[in-house]
Amino acid sequence: MRIAVTGSIATDHLMTFPGSFGEQLIAEQLDRVSLSFLVDDLQIRRGGCAANIAFGMGCLGLSPILVGAVGNDFADYRSWLERHGVDCASVHTSDVHHTARFLCTTDEHHNQIASFYTGAMAEARQIELGPIADRVGALDLVLISPNDPDAMLRHTDECRQRGIPFAADPSQQLARMGDEQIRLLIDGAAYLFSNDYEKGLIEQKTGWSDEEVLDRVGVRVTTLGPKGSRIDRKGEPSIHVTPSPELGKVDPTGVGDAFRAGFLAGLGWDLSLERCAQIGNLTATHVLERVGGQEYELGQKVFLERFTAAYGKDAAAEVSEHVRCHYA
Repeated sequence: MRIAVTGSIATDHLMTFPGSFGEQLIAEQLDRVSLSFLVDDLQIRRGGCAANIAFGMGCLGLSPILVGAVGNDFADYRSWLERHGVDCASVHTSDVHHTARFLCTTDEHHNQIASFYTGAMAEARQIELGPIADRVGALDLVLISPNDPDAMLRHTDECRQRGIPFAADPSQQLARMGDEQIRLLIDGAAYLFSNDYEKGLIEQKTGWSDEEVLDRVGVRVTTLGPKGSRIDRKGEPSIHVTPSPELGKVDPTGVGDAFRAGFLAGLGWDLSLERCAQIGNLTATHVLERVGGQEYELGQKVFLERFTAAYGKDAAAEVSEHVRCHYA
């Protein structure tokens, strides 16, 4: 299954605040917030939603096609992704802008405050999917993850025109995009990804109820943090998938991207939606245990052992026929 992953490619600047953001907010003065947080450390990591997702898929043994825009500073990052199985031949390189930057501070409760500098990402709107499909011999699914808003709309429109199934993942751009733009991103999607907070925001901004959203998408996938994930389809009972136990919580950055990587891997292997979500949950757990969206290692033996412990031998037997982790 040829899956293209469109979206942001960025460098993450990750900081840790030892207190609570909530304790610094004054309820009566939220209309004029002026805060500065003294952080304990700074870690610079490879990131960006599309790159994180493609990296995770590559680590599971697939060859995802990464689609996005970067600067001339991308050479080392490109090499890293290609070494982990990602097809970077369709990444656009800007002549004038740096690769995007994500600056995020996380407090002791894993709440986050973040800013994003688009840089070269603004040129993603210039990318056509048609030549990419011609290069690889057709596309079976296009994931449209957070990116330049015009690029997201263009890719969605092109998928509709060319009859390419697409998955909508507006997440971080929900706050930026207008109501009608969000409707255009979602309507007709084969899959819709969000977390539980974003689920409510989607319904608020589109004016569509949960049932009306399900009238417009094939499968709605909602991540629930420590409660796992839920899968909804029109006229079908919800499927709740329990989380995979973690060895420890270190940093949540990139957890949602890793879930999508695992879920899409399961789709690529034609597994059931429940198995897709289970693979997503375990892949996400690996990210939670590290700082950075691409600092984890998926070992074949350990991954299957943890999958068996979380979801049972029968489920693991199905997955083991397909998963080929990057490490032994």
